[in-house]
Amino acid sequence: MRPRLAAAVALAAGLLQTASFAPTDAWWAQIIALALLFGVTAHATPPTAALCGALFGFSWLVSGLWWLHISMHQFGGIPWLLAALAVGLLAAFLCLYYALALGLTARFIAPGRWRLLALVPAWLLAELARATWFSGFPWIASGYAHTVGPLAGWAPWVGVYGITALGALASAGLVLLQRRDWKLAAPALLLPLAGLVLPQDFTTSAGRAALSLVQPSIPQDQKFDPERFAANLETLARLIESAKGQVVITPESVVPLPLAELDSATLQRLSKPQRPVLLGAFLGNADEGWVNSVVGLGTNYHYGKRHLLPFGEFIPPGLGWFVHAMGIPMDDQARGQHQQAWAVAGQKLRPLICYEDLFGEDVVQSAASNSGPDAATMFINVSNLAWFGTVMIQDQHLQFSQMRALEFQRPVARSTNTGATAVIDHRGRITARMPALERGVLEATVEGRAGTTPYARWLNALGLWPLWALGLLALIGVRRAAQ
Repeated sequence: MRPRLAAAVALAAGLLQTASFAPTDAWWAQIIALALLFGVTAHATPPTAALCGALFGFSWLVSGLWWLHISMHQFGGIPWLLAALAVGLLAAFLCLYYALALGLTARFIAPGRWRLLALVPAWLLAELARATWFSGFPWIASGYAHTVGPLAGWAPWVGVYGITALGALASAGLVLLQRRDWKLAAPALLLPLAGLVLPQDFTTSAGRAALSLVQPSIPQDQKFDPERFAANLETLARLIESAKGQVVITPESVVPLPLAELDSATLQRLSKPQRPVLLGAFLGNADEGWVNSVVGLGTNYHYGKRHLLPFGEFIPPGLGWFVHAMGIPMDDQARGQHQQAWAVAGQKLRPLICYEDLFGEDVVQSAASNSGPDAATMFINVSNLAWFGTVMIQDQHLQFSQMRALEFQRPVARSTNTGATAVIDHRGRITARMPALERGVLEATVEGRAGTTPYARWLNALGLWPLWALGLLALIGVRRAAQ
């Protein structure tokens, strides 16, 4: 294929990759998108292969992360063009992983069937690098498209990045099938499909708890406005008072100031229902740093966010000028120091603040067998996505929570400011959801789960290293076979 045509196909395939994620749940589109990319690079020169990887990654990530523009322009005050440029630069940086993976594969493995197979571990290694290097930013990693469909059954065995590799293998299988290479196409397609017969429960019921998930729907431009504090806290207090569950869960930073600055009368009112309330606020001080936290009112429990978001919660070296220009409150935060679950209502609730639920390797200890009686029975995600609007972002984040539920077979209950407030059971199914921008309380009875999945066992013991090793060994093996 001519380089220009190959580049055009890669660019279009990247857009198809974005379309495979929520809310469409078109898992098959992800496999087709990657098959198109693999098809145009299996016989390409190294420069063309690298260009195709870059264009695919750029169109995929720009179209999947465009909503970052809203936070920078509408709420950060950055000029429209500069905000768009910043999103483009982020996508351009992240797409380098895919450019390098495909370009180096083309450089060291001759064109043909063996290079096509080598693209599978190369893709896995690129996704692992994006997920872990420079603090990691695995938003819409390709495996997340498979919270439904035949590959979802693999989640409690190999996790999202194992599914990433299996999806890439299926993509290579489609290309091999199109080229009538039956000998290699059959196993490449049949192995991922084994996920259809794999599902089973590795966890057992740990009882039920009635949760009240608060969605105050405070517009982002009013959230940090001092003149609106009193009215917003009044809204929050009324929602908490109306809650009927055994435990009340509020969103991330629902009190947008240090908890120590909240007057005692307001704090007493928020605690007035005489039931456990998990309140989103900030702990710490100006000298040691503010910590984005959730606090169990009336108890000594608190949890501080551990995996911080670049540019929004910590400032990468040399980029303070850009972050400060947006005027984000508390834009350089401290990291939380512990990750214990909260024992309440007969359950062990493990909080995850906002995009922490993208990093299963960070939270696996809470769902592993060696945690014993302290192991979490359910995950609680608290978020504030009002920074980014409602289109695409909420459904994407909900899909990530579905993957965590599948991997660890734990329910995930989500309390958010503007959406998606929802409950996901241990099989990744959304059992309740409140409409976006609706103010209210989602009442739900959630079944906690005890036990450990195979994925949780090996991830807790070895981290993501087995997948790194698998990718590298597969590349070496394919290169030898091609010689």
